[in-house]
Amino acid sequence: MECISIFDMLKIGVGPSSSHTLGPWRAAERWIEELKVTKKFDKVEKITVDLYGSLSLTGKGHATDYALLLGLSGADPEYIPVESIDIIIASIKKTKTLLFNNERPIELDIKTDIIFNKKFLPFHSNAMIFTAHINGKRYKSAYYSIGGGFVVQEERKISKKNKIIFYCTFPYPVENGVQLLKFCEQLKLPISGVVLENEKSIRPIETIDSEIQRIWDTMLECMYVGCHTEGSLPGGLNVRRRAYDMHQKLKGEIAYTNPVEWLYSIRGTEVKFRQILKWVSCFALAVNEVNASLGRVVTAPTNGSAGVIPSVLMYYLVIENHDANFEDIKRFLLVAGEIGSIFKKGATISAAMGGCQAEIGVSSAMAAGALCELSGGTPEQVLIAAEIAMEHHLGMTCDPIGGLVQIPCIERNAMGAIKAINACELALDTDPKNVKVPLDKVVETMWETAKDMNTKYKETSEGGLAVRVNMTDC
Repeated sequence: MECISIFDMLKIGVGPSSSHTLGPWRAAERWIEELKVTKKFDKVEKITVDLYGSLSLTGKGHATDYALLLGLSGADPEYIPVESIDIIIASIKKTKTLLFNNERPIELDIKTDIIFNKKFLPFHSNAMIFTAHINGKRYKSAYYSIGGGFVVQEERKISKKNKIIFYCTFPYPVENGVQLLKFCEQLKLPISGVVLENEKSIRPIETIDSEIQRIWDTMLECMYVGCHTEGSLPGGLNVRRRAYDMHQKLKGEIAYTNPVEWLYSIRGTEVKFRQILKWVSCFALAVNEVNASLGRVVTAPTNGSAGVIPSVLMYYLVIENHDANFEDIKRFLLVAGEIGSIFKKGATISAAMGGCQAEIGVSSAMAAGALCELSGGTPEQVLIAAEIAMEHHLGMTCDPIGGLVQIPCIERNAMGAIKAINACELALDTDPKNVKVPLDKVVETMWETAKDMNTKYKETSEGGLAVRVNMTDC
């Protein structure tokens, strides 16, 4: 059984896309490791990278070429100062030289050495082939970015007949909702408790807590930056940042000097229904505007859907429970990560495989379930909340205009967050014995829907809004 930690589902990185930016970045790092293990790194004379399928069709808008350059340069997406990204890229373009893994200079022309091929490779639509040129010979390695920043060298087949079995070290391995509920009953623990027991089997509790705090700090900082940054997003669509304007109207006159003070200040604002809707939308828009401008976000479970989970958690902290603390944040993220892993194991979190239902749909389900546990829901109701949220995202296509993670992606995060809150409230008032559609059935349905979906609606910018709205119209 495949074991996925919450830290696999919630990764810190740079926008705008987990599959098209973070994935290629990590693939470049892994290729460097491969070259070092095989003693080829010091012999490489030239590098070329071929992109295929969705990576090629929307790679420019997703900054895939930039991500590859940064990965090949040895930069770490978790820690690189985002303000240095443009400087590094500009230097490579100007000098046509890459400092390979920050160790040795190699000639590289971004215009000719990163090749965008429109055809698709068999294993996955997000494919890339790295080629090392050594003494007239070419050594090729293929990598596949399968969503959420996950990278493999051979895509797993999700079917009962062809499924690679991954060794699992968790004491309570979970593949689906039924298994998760059995462990909850067996251990007399909420879902967050079961997940925590699994996490404790592979890392100390101090590390778990510090990493969860780092994830939340990144989410909060991202919302803060998005709400305090004015102007338009890069890329050519001339999309004006909306979180700044919304925030100016909502925040009032309360003073603050940092993200934590900001959080506490929001608790003193008006909390009528309209204001709640606006605050949640503002938080979600803020995150994905930062994401769209190559800012630092938390993949949750993807960059394109990174705004849903932090905005719903922020809603709980500033609207629902003013006494909430780190333990609440921890429980929320533990539950969210586990629900996301169930969708990854049983379906996909890649828009290039399943459309936007695999991104916004999954993130909404993750947030709905997590909020439900914090709101007093039973493990059964938590899964009901996740199911309701996904059920009403089934079939959602991925059709970004210009290949940019902006339209319709940014607004969809706001809609996914509101749906998550609504799904939670519906679940809390639902008796599990009356449920007709369990979570596992909606996961199966989502995967079947993904396989039936036309390729042009899977992050190719060849259908939907991407062809109905031209860049020139913007």
